[in-house]
Amino acid sequence: MNRRKFLSILGGGTILSATAGAAAFVTTRTPTKVLAPWQQPGSIYKDPRKRALSFAILAPNPHNRQPWLVDLSVANQISLFVDTDKMLPHTDPYNRQITIGLGCFLELLRMAAAEDGYHASTDRFPEGFDSASLDHKPVAVVTLRKDPSIQKDILFAHVLNRRSLKEPFDTNRPVSGDVLQALKSAVRQENTVGVSSDRKFVGHMRDLTARAMSIEIETPRTYQESVDLFRIGKAEVENNPDGIDFSGPLFETLGATGLFTRESALDTTTSTYQQGIEAVMAPLATAMGYVWVVSPANTRLDQLNAGRDWIRINLAATGHKIGLHPISQALQEYPEMKVEFNKCRNILAANGGTVQMLGRLGYAEAVPPSPRWSLENKIIKA
Repeated sequence: MNRRKFLSILGGGTILSATAGAAAFVTTRTPTKVLAPWQQPGSIYKDPRKRALSFAILAPNPHNRQPWLVDLSVANQISLFVDTDKMLPHTDPYNRQITIGLGCFLELLRMAAAEDGYHASTDRFPEGFDSASLDHKPVAVVTLRKDPSIQKDILFAHVLNRRSLKEPFDTNRPVSGDVLQALKSAVRQENTVGVSSDRKFVGHMRDLTARAMSIEIETPRTYQESVDLFRIGKAEVENNPDGIDFSGPLFETLGATGLFTRESALDTTTSTYQQGIEAVMAPLATAMGYVWVVSPANTRLDQLNAGRDWIRINLAATGHKIGLHPISQALQEYPEMKVEFNKCRNILAANGGTVQMLGRLGYAEAVPPSPRWSLENKIIKA
């Protein structure tokens, strides 16, 4: 959600005065505890597995669910599992997007291990997988081996600055062909990457992604799934840092006064709902280009590989100081989305394959990182 515009609307344009007291209030309402994982990850750990994992937990993932759990009980190994309590059953009924997020996690883990001089060999789904849903079997077993000849990844330099930039983009600033080519060149897996900043194509995709977003919002169970994950104010965000965070002094004030609650966000008769929807839709109309990933098939292995390439594209975009905002509504596999899903597939994967990820591109001001659970919260066995 475009938080800045949403605040302006709900607050009637009234912003806290720039007094010393207001500045102090701003500082105290920042959820510093759950932003700490972004501060010098790896530096407090002796175990190279934990050093690598402290970067992997910064991976992008749907609705910031952070669905990873790790078992470190075997020396030199990391067994990765999915937290089945973090699924999105309505918008991601086959756990495809969750699997992509786990692929992002594995790629960051590999890159961080290499930075430390370790080769990370990955055995994916060693006990098999279910194409209909993820379960309690391991997603991957990663073995670290010291390797003095390991090549460090140039994209790793951008990990701490990477964001999913959901703000409106500058519509006066085009995306150059050189940048688009750099994003295409960042991938390592057997995926096809499409890019375009063609004006006609961009206009068409702005309309398609807006229709898909409207369907998700207007379908009660899929919208409810998002609203249930709203974290409003510092206390909620720090108590449960996975989900959609609304932190900061103005959100805290709006929540405390009842102007912004989960109930008002669900009530279609309220101005909170109407203006909130406008705030969500507005950034879609500012896309200046698009990037998408098409996998050869749609197995769990394809989905993991799509995630591995997606994080690389995101890091390459960060290095070129361009914003990337994943917009996956038209790729979601539930009945109400079928028409837009098919349109999107026909446009982006006309030659076959599965469109795994789609993102809009453009330039905007930097935003803070998303809250994260600490690594310790994600270790099930040490």
